[in-house]
Amino acid sequence: MPTVTRLDIAPVRSLGLESRDEIELTELGVVEDRRFYLIGENDRLVDQLIVNSLVQVASWTNPEATVLRLSFPDGSVVEDDVRLDEEGPRGVIETPIYGRTAVGHLVEGPWAEALSNFVGRPIRLVRCDRPGGTRAHGHVSLVTDASVDRLGRHLGVLDVDERRFRMLIGLTGDTPHEEDTWTGRLIELGQAILRVGAPIPRCAMTTHDPDTGERDLDTLRAIKEYRGLSGPESKDLVFGVWAEVERPGRIRVGDTTAVLG
Repeated sequence: MPTVTRLDIAPVRSLGLESRDEIELTELGVVEDRRFYLIGENDRLVDQLIVNSLVQVASWTNPEATVLRLSFPDGSVVEDDVRLDEEGPRGVIETPIYGRTAVGHLVEGPWAEALSNFVGRPIRLVRCDRPGGTRAHGHVSLVTDASVDRLGRHLGVLDVDERRFRMLIGLTGDTPHEEDTWTGRLIELGQAILRVGAPIPRCAMTTHDPDTGERDLDTLRAIKEYRGLSGPESKDLVFGVWAEVERPGRIRVGDTTAVLG
């Protein structure tokens, strides 16, 4: 059976991924995952598609999201307690994020200035009021290395870094896109049980190198060429699957997957 090979979260949306040996899944997924996001002067989302160098900055937060640390490529680290602008004139911040609305508060402290200086444009930091980030559903994402290897063969690349897909859980696999066959089924991973949902529509972010943010592989063209669109009435290019948490629990690298039915 497939085993867990990677566990990655992004405490700040679009910044570099934090790899972990274990995660604690709640009904909302990993509560630290995508708990923070960035906006510009116009209050609109700023992400890796707008500023690709953001992925070069690493982030860490605790489960309560009361401490935040950013680590920059030059070795500098910005860490402090999180203080929200709850009494300020801005009040609650609502931000459209790809069909969803994130609700949160501006974060006071040194991070916005540090990020603004790094990317060369005004950046502000928002903490989502809701643990688990902006997702209303699909709190877990899964992909197998067999699927990533199949994409690599089509691209003529020996080693495609699966971090470019920014999935929560990476698994071994014998058959490319085996995870698609789990749609609607329950799987057990470590202490958790997940119900697998639909395949995930992909965007141009998958074409970016996960270390530099630079565009380096035409993943979308490759997916379209060898997989096609997700359906006759759809324009989606899908890769990996969403899942919901049926039973919370801990998952560790090396845990095996059992398909329950």
